[in-house]
Amino acid sequence: MATQWAELYSNRIQRMQSSAIREILKITQRPDIISFAGGLPAPELFPTQEIIDASQRALEQHGIMALQYGLTEGFTPLREMIVEHMQRTGVNCGINNILITSGSQQALDLIGKIFIDPGDKVIVEQPTYLGALQAWDVYDAEYITVPTDDDGMLIDGLEKVLQSHQAKFIYAMPTFQNPMGISTSSSRRREIVRLAGHYNTPIVEDDPYGQLRYEGEAELPLIGIDAQMRNENKEQIVSGNVIYLSTFSKTLCPGFRVAWVTAPEDVIFRMVQAKQGSDLHTSTFSQVVAYETARDGFVEKHVKEIRRVYHERRDLMLGLLEELFPPGVTWTHPKGGLFLWIRLPEGMNSTELLEKAVEQKVAFVPGSPFYPCGGGENTMRINFSNATPEQIEEGVKRLAAVIKEAMQSR
Repeated sequence: MATQWAELYSNRIQRMQSSAIREILKITQRPDIISFAGGLPAPELFPTQEIIDASQRALEQHGIMALQYGLTEGFTPLREMIVEHMQRTGVNCGINNILITSGSQQALDLIGKIFIDPGDKVIVEQPTYLGALQAWDVYDAEYITVPTDDDGMLIDGLEKVLQSHQAKFIYAMPTFQNPMGISTSSSRRREIVRLAGHYNTPIVEDDPYGQLRYEGEAELPLIGIDAQMRNENKEQIVSGNVIYLSTFSKTLCPGFRVAWVTAPEDVIFRMVQAKQGSDLHTSTFSQVVAYETARDGFVEKHVKEIRRVYHERRDLMLGLLEELFPPGVTWTHPKGGLFLWIRLPEGMNSTELLEKAVEQKVAFVPGSPFYPCGGGENTMRINFSNATPEQIEEGVKRLAAVIKEAMQSR
């Protein structure tokens, strides 16, 4: 008798959904399709030779240790380097405030594992990052959304939610948000941190794109503002109200799967316990190679070249949208990151539009999966980092033609 696997799965699996983006990326593997769908860095910018050299040093200088099991908390020199990076943003943390994870996605999962009980409420921006929803759906989270505009989360909306709901935490991506590309203004950042402290609600700050700024002055991350406020009040900075996530995926390469969490020591301790039951530790070899590649200021120099290329691609795409897209379609003007967010006229459906776009061999991500409580059917996300200038020119032309035809047939 064949095993009836469907009858054996846990109730939890009912909450699991395949990533809409990953499913779309399967379609776009065809070489003839121009894809604006993924959030992929440009592979030609990967520091391949430096990684080859760093791999050699990892084996020569760190020997068997680079190939052995390691600390769950992570490779100590890498954590020490991250401490220095965080201190430059005003966060007076130590090595015990740092945990290395297998990508930020694992960090999101660990946060869900240690904080979310079934039915717990999580406050998110509307729209919000799909990967966070996918991580926390498994733990039966309930989402409360706060509207956004081009300057980030609306403060009045956030305060109303905090007044009426006891949430486990606020999840925010204040710098070049995925999917919209927007950044939260300085004044709103301070208000978010103030309100979170006033209502005793922690913040999970996701910051994968913070170093990819193409114009304007850098903003302090929420964890830096929280540290600043606590320092003014003579409180302990390392016992702050923010759990901060960041990654090397956008500044070195995503294949390392090396990211980190900065948080109070007790939170790190609990995340370490959860991680031990998941994968024991992030790949030692990946951590050592990432450290050897990034050390001595290389990552800071390399990011300058990444910014230059992505800046040019963003400007090219914005110019083409202005030239080719029909009236009634609007989009964001991000100062950094990887994405533009497009709003079609009310009544249009970007999921249906994707089918027509793929027929014309261009792809994007429909916006509705980024709305946990429904909505966003007339929105879409497009990426400008992974396509060459030639692909951007041709792809935007194809997409504009698809949108024009859909609008004319309404």
